[in-house]
This record gives sequence, C-alpha cells and structure tokens, in this order.
Amino acid sequence: MEQSAAPASRPAIEPAIEPDSGPDSGPDSGPDIGPDIEPVVDLVEVVAVLGRFPALAGTTLRIERGEIVLLSGPNGAGKTTLLRLCAGLVPLARGAGRVVGCDLATQRDDIRPRVGLLGHANGLYADLTVRENARFWGATVGASHDEVDASLERMGLLGRLADVATSRLSAGQKRRTSLACLVARRAQLWLLDEPHAGLDAAGRDDLDATLRSAVAAGATVVVASHELDRAGSLATRVVDFVGGVVVARNPVEEPGR
Repeated sequence: MEQSAAPASRPAIEPAIEPDSGPDSGPDSGPDIGPDIEPVVDLVEVVAVLGRFPALAGTTLRIERGEIVLLSGPNGAGKTTLLRLCAGLVPLARGAGRVVGCDLATQRDDIRPRVGLLGHANGLYADLTVRENARFWGATVGASHDEVDASLERMGLLGRLADVATSRLSAGQKRRTSLACLVARRAQLWLLDEPHAGLDAAGRDDLDATLRSAVAAGATVVVASHELDRAGSLATRVVDFVGGVVVARNPVEEPGR
C-alpha cells in the first residue's frame, strides 16, 4: 500500500484537489471537467515489461478527475500491471504517460505519495493492532488520532476490534483494516485490485459507500475486478482489457435504459 501526502487537520476522506464549489457541485453532480483541467491518468501507447513479457502492449487511456473506472478483462490481461504502473511501482518501457500531474518516465517517486494502492496483499503489520496500523499509515499524511478513528468507524472497526492485533483477524477484517488505512491516507487517486474480495455483505456496502464519498470529495478511483455486477454498479465507466491493450471504453448505462 503506497503513501500519500496531505496536510493535517482534515476530514478522514479529503480531496487532494479541492472540489469545486457552487450550486452544481456535490456528490450527485459528477465531475466538473473543463478543458484546462489535466486528467488524473493520461497514457499514450504505453508499454510495460515484466521480466521479458510485455504486460502492457500499447495501452492508451485517459481518466478524468472524479471518475470511478472499472478495469475488466481475463487474468493476465494487464489490469494489475496498469494499477502498479499508475502507482509508480512499474517502470515505463515505451510510450508516454502522466499520472496525477507527474511524468511516468521521470517522476515516478513523485507519484507514489499522491496515490493509494490496495492490491491482493493487505499491507498490514501483523504485530500491530488495527488502530496502530491505521495510525501508522495516517501519520504519513499528518492525520490526527480523531481522523484515524473516523476512518476505522467508517469501516466498522472502531469498537473492540480496534485494539486486536491484525494477526488475529479474519481475512475480511484484515481487508477492512487495509481499507481504513487507505481512507486515513486521503489519496488523490485510489487504485484498487479486487477490493471486494474477502468482505462480507456489510463490508462490501461500507466499501461502496466509502468510494462514493471519496469521489464526492474530489478523488478518482480505478478498480480492477472480476465481480462485474458489484463493481459495475459503482463505476461511471468500464474499460475492457485484452492482451495488455484497451479494447473498449464503455460508459455505464443508466438504470432503465
């Protein structure tokens, strides 16, 4: 799980770019994208190589602020590599790309503090309690103890579980803890790989509400998932991957259409 930088004394979910104000802004109005606003992700014919294998083979993708984008495709299609590339963890082999305003070729270290990546590993310290893990990650952005507790409460962890060592948690509870740490970190770009995995029904609902709240506050979310019904109900757009390239960019249809 990567770190993000933000000033202290802010709400548990805080935009790295301040949301627009005015009568048309708010959770239901959608992102206000103007021609002078740089996209959060802008990739052009990007190639990324793992070992000697091109995991991304000429990917072109643009993601605007305030979107929830679902990455869909079979195993090995390049979804996880795309998330790790956007987190600054996989180098750019060819092509051009900018993420949160930073050049992928020359500014990978500058990207990492601005994004939050939740992969298959939970990124937790087993010998620390739930609260201690959240405080550790929150401290990297100056989050107060009250803000960290608010993130735990959002994920249903503020009660007796807060003082339990993560080594004693179930898989679902560990996933909730990782998500609470991500909330406390207030990333500008959320990169989530199968985020609903291991969560019960209540945990999935909590996660969905958290992602909607983050986007309403100005964040952008990219989700890789095989659970198309669940993740698709959140997404504003579905991007289909096959063989390391984008093959379709589909807007999500409104109910009843």
